[in-house]
Amino acid sequence: MYLTNLRNRHFFLLDGLTLCLTPTLAILLRLDRLDVPGDFLRGLLIYTAVALVVRLITFYQLGLYRRFWRYASIDELNQIAVAVFISSLFVWLVVTAVRALLPVALPRSVFVIDTLLVLLFVGGSRFSVRLGAQRRKRPNGHGRRILVVGAGDAGSMIAREILHNPQLNLTPVGFVDDDVHKHHMQIYGLPVLGGQEDLPALVDKYQIDRVIIAMPTAPGQVIRQVATLCEKLEVETKILPGMYELVDGTVTVKQLRDVAIEDLLRRNPIQTDTAAVRELIAGRRVLITGGGGSIGSELCRQVLRCQPKELVVLGHGENSIFEIHNELRRLDRPETKITAVIADVRFAEQMEAIFEQYRPEIVFHTAAHKHVPLMELNPAEAITNNVLGTRNVVRAATAVGVAHFVMISTDKAVNPTSVMGASKRTGELLVHQAARQSGQAFVAVRFGNVLG
Repeated sequence: MYLTNLRNRHFFLLDGLTLCLTPTLAILLRLDRLDVPGDFLRGLLIYTAVALVVRLITFYQLGLYRRFWRYASIDELNQIAVAVFISSLFVWLVVTAVRALLPVALPRSVFVIDTLLVLLFVGGSRFSVRLGAQRRKRPNGHGRRILVVGAGDAGSMIAREILHNPQLNLTPVGFVDDDVHKHHMQIYGLPVLGGQEDLPALVDKYQIDRVIIAMPTAPGQVIRQVATLCEKLEVETKILPGMYELVDGTVTVKQLRDVAIEDLLRRNPIQTDTAAVRELIAGRRVLITGGGGSIGSELCRQVLRCQPKELVVLGHGENSIFEIHNELRRLDRPETKITAVIADVRFAEQMEAIFEQYRPEIVFHTAAHKHVPLMELNPAEAITNNVLGTRNVVRAATAVGVAHFVMISTDKAVNPTSVMGASKRTGELLVHQAARQSGQAFVAVRFGNVLG
């Protein structure tokens, strides 16, 4: 039974005591006096008995005694509110029925006041557990003193994780942010102490041991300024990776690392003209090779949002194509016909037949072998797939008059030193040649971070 848990039994007993007292408190507040008139005493006793039984049963059935309140959140608050209001409805129905049978007097407003008091006390008792746990978990001030540069979402998440994990032996002191509107505000109880120009004074005043740069979208110039300043101050510096490395958008202390050259070379973010992309794709037939791969599958998701007339997902991996095809179908885009094709780009005649059948207007060519060490061990596979496969797809696309062809390449194609890089570079040259000969938009784009 759920009440055998000691904590839940305590809450059950506490709720029982609360529900015995709130009706009396409600009528005293309603009448603005310290005693209950005799005319209302009988009605108050009946109401209290009904409310006690009905609310406890409702709370039990709705799971209020099956929660671990140390981690209570908005979801738990919603559950408490629902339980209180549903139980109040049942109490009102029962009391109304009783009043129809017995002549009892009780102000109707007592019901409303009692409901609010129950919500306050029941919710307060639960969240006091979480607040107490948080106070016990807060750093004791003896850990390494931390100053977070960046009071945005990333910095807030880092500070919150440090506050909730005292075993990290870190003590956050506050934030630094160049947004003057945030100055003197507090985030999770930590003040925003000033801007970047205040770093020297703040490091000295608060005896800072480590500066955390939490600005994943900041350009390289800003990162360089902060990193250089911290170096002069001889204070340890850690940084969150750039946004391109935070694939799922989550931020944790584990991601903190030393400042690297790629952080200093961050470029200003380029804003994609999504309207132009949607206009290009909408209502057209699109084919994606390697549609089951990591890049190809994400392209499928993005392209589908642009409402093409038909999306052909091509790949030779049966399982991966099956999974992405089912995922896309579940998105329920009736304006787009989604077709899965199992095929290997290394077979020229098969590619020609497929392109002739579906006659795509836009092609994204992502099918390729990409792992450098494996291709060093299997060079023939790299050549047949990345070079001959690209040649076959390009020829098939040219034959049916594809207007836009995009090959997904890699930074390994820059002055290639590996079989994989050389094969991708050769594929790029094939695409460039097709662009010159056909006059159509045949392009190759490189994924990766090319330095130099």
